[in-house]
Amino acid sequence: MGIKINWHALGISASLICAIHCAITPLLLSSLPLFGVNIIENIWVELLLLGTAFIIGFTTLWHGYKKHHHTVLPLILFSFGMLCFLLHQMIESASSVWFLILPGVVAIIGAHLLNYKMCRKANHCHSGDCNH
Repeated sequence: MGIKINWHALGISASLICAIHCAITPLLLSSLPLFGVNIIENIWVELLLLGTAFIIGFTTLWHGYKKHHHTVLPLILFSFGMLCFLLHQMIESASSVWFLILPGVVAIIGAHLLNYKMCRKANHCHSGDCNH
């Protein structure tokens, strides 16, 4: 009996974890110096988290592209969103939150929702010729 991975649930969970991380991390990290730990401006931690989110999210969307709808738009939207996050990390400006983070979040959530909708509309899904 094989294990079947729900890629949509994994992608949405990764996005939710990323949103929670972005909301809570400033609070937690700002309290770390009280305990003698200083990783607040550690670019490597942020790049590691962005890289992990990109790999999980892209893999999820790739599955939908390759096995179901064959449309690259969700992949492009997701990549644009991740690029916004990466640029935000490199610019590190307070104003970049509104110009980079907000469009990035909208693009990533939109990519996952579009991918989910397109996978459900694919004519060959869950029939005899579906290859997943």
